[in-house]
Amino acid sequence: MASRFTELVVDCHDPERLAAFWCAVLDFTVIDRSEGKVEIGSWEPTAEEVRARQMPPTLMFIRVSEGKAVKNRLHLDVSPIDRSTDDEVARLLGLGATTADVGQGPDRSWVVMADPEGNEFDVVRTLAPSDDSTGPEAR
Repeated sequence: MASRFTELVVDCHDPERLAAFWCAVLDFTVIDRSEGKVEIGSWEPTAEEVRARQMPPTLMFIRVSEGKAVKNRLHLDVSPIDRSTDDEVARLLGLGATTADVGQGPDRSWVVMADPEGNEFDVVRTLAPSDDSTGPEAR
């Protein structure tokens, strides 16, 4: 038997604020909260389901006192499912994200953004159905 990837933990100053932001981005719900910790997900895991098969991990935001110091070594990529990449970037800016420069250069097919506490993430190709038969649009 192997281990399962069950949670991705994000250290932050304000777990409630980041949980609310990421719930809006990913259409997740809060599945657990306690002092200084909020867990969100697309499902509420049980030990039986986790043992049976790999399921999507949850995101857990935990309060820490220190601030973010350098570029993330791990980040999330998100793909819009019902709009273009540009339209999703605009929606995320409205939720409190910012665009970020991590040295990615101008020739890229993704947009680097940061959540309200500066954690980088990428908005990559859209998965929205396109009007033509070539599949999802690149932007």
